[in-house]
Amino acid sequence: MKNLDDFINAAKIQELIKREDPQEKATRRVLWVLAIIGAIAAIAGIAYAVYRYLTPDYLDDFDDDFDDDFDDDFFDEEEAKPAPKAPEA
Repeated sequence: MKNLDDFINAAKIQELIKREDPQEKATRRVLWVLAIIGAIAAIAGIAYAVYRYLTPDYLDDFDDDFDDDFDDDFFDEEEAKPAPKAPEA
């Protein structure tokens, strides 16, 4: 009988040790959700960085050439107009 009582007491002690606090369980669940969201964000950031690194910038080259030509023509037109003469009194 003594062995049976020792076994029951050991089971009760083990149950108390294993018992988790509900708040700790909720905290652990929130931590897992945040870890998953962080991992997805990190993977998306790495994928975007690789995409930006490997994609050539054809449009930037085209825009730079066009802007230079437009600016030159605009300033040439302003310099070609003669200044109006002031009336002599």
